[in-house]
Amino acid sequence: MAADETSIKVSAAARDRLARLAAEHGTTIRSLVEELAQGTPTQAEYAERAELARAELASALGSAPSPEAEAKARALLERLGGAHHGSQTAA
Repeated sequence: MAADETSIKVSAAARDRLARLAAEHGTTIRSLVEELAQGTPTQAEYAERAELARAELASALGSAPSPEAEAKARALLERLGGAHHGSQTAA
């Protein structure tokens, strides 16, 4: 194992499921987990993206959306399946 590598412990069932998912995607468990880790934003990253979106909207429209408008947009995205990672801060 290289100096910048580590291992994680998961149940046998989780390992088997990861193996099936990796095979279906034509990759390895390692690549699948690394893609998940690198491709899934943290809550802080979601918050940062939301703040950037608010600033962009304020710049383009002259004001940021109200909290009520943000809540409506968030609810619409959730109904459409856009919120895949639990409760997120989104603009």
